[in-house]
Amino acid sequence: MTEKIKALLQEVEAFKAETHEQLEAFRVKMLSKKGLIPALFQDFKSVEPAMRKEIGQQLNELKNFATDKLNQIREQLEHTTGSIQNQDIPDLSMPADQYPLGARHPLSVTRNRINGIFEKIGFVISEGPEMEDDWHNFSALNFPEEHPARDMQDTFFIGKNPDLALRTHTSSVQVRVMESQKPPIRTISPGRVFRNEAISARAHCIFHQVEGLYIDKGVSFADMRQTLLYFAREMFGEKTQIRLRPSFFPFTEPSAEMDVSCSICGGPGCPVCKYTGWLEIMGCGMVDPNVLENCGIDSKTYSGYAFGMGIERIAMLLFQVKDLRMFFENDLRFLRQFKAAL
Repeated sequence: MTEKIKALLQEVEAFKAETHEQLEAFRVKMLSKKGLIPALFQDFKSVEPAMRKEIGQQLNELKNFATDKLNQIREQLEHTTGSIQNQDIPDLSMPADQYPLGARHPLSVTRNRINGIFEKIGFVISEGPEMEDDWHNFSALNFPEEHPARDMQDTFFIGKNPDLALRTHTSSVQVRVMESQKPPIRTISPGRVFRNEAISARAHCIFHQVEGLYIDKGVSFADMRQTLLYFAREMFGEKTQIRLRPSFFPFTEPSAEMDVSCSICGGPGCPVCKYTGWLEIMGCGMVDPNVLENCGIDSKTYSGYAFGMGIERIAMLLFQVKDLRMFFENDLRFLRQFKAAL
């Protein structure tokens, strides 16, 4: 036993390590549960009583010496490694690299503002597919078979299938909501729509809409007007006025076009409002009873109103953009102007 202790003592004394891996391997060899030194403590049980005091003292000295040697080498390695790492640490007081920040797209800014205004008064957001069948896009909304919107000149049909087309409005989402939910219903449906139109400064074959729907017992035209007045003043300012002009839509009766007072000139007239003092921003009306019945809602018990607006139109008014095509050109010089917009 004494000879084994002396041999291990000499091995520990001569040990040197240049890496933490070498140090850990030596620790496992000497001091782990199955290491050489704990093994000697196991053998200590068979030592004669007369020799136990001397051998026990030698074993404790060996264990303490090995532990101290390992700790000493560990500190040296950490000091050396830390010195090397410190040489690679950059000057943290130096200014950071100036990475250019992106900007929200003006259409995203406008859509988020519209959504936020209606969400504050209880409307929830609904979404649906951009590729729609004839029922949800036309028939359920009271479009007769001969309606011009069904013509190829206005609608992008998918292949040769007359029953499948890219949606021409987000009213199709409202149909899906009415079919799947029971009143009261209060929802807005933002999304991209498609129409086969010539691209110009005021029109595009792809554009974005937000359409709203409210159905409950006793809903009136006055309720719709008050809601839209609230929206207009939240969007364009407290002094904004609205007017409703009679119009026609297959899915609403009565129907109206809504104008807001021009926020550019304040009323006297300017080129933006064509010197009328008013700007048209949306269509609206009371949901036609036929549409309610088509969607499984009792028109004798429930009534409702619907409205729809083009996001591009609102964005052009908010940011005074005169050409709608600029929203789709991805010109960084144009988009960088909206970094401050939230």
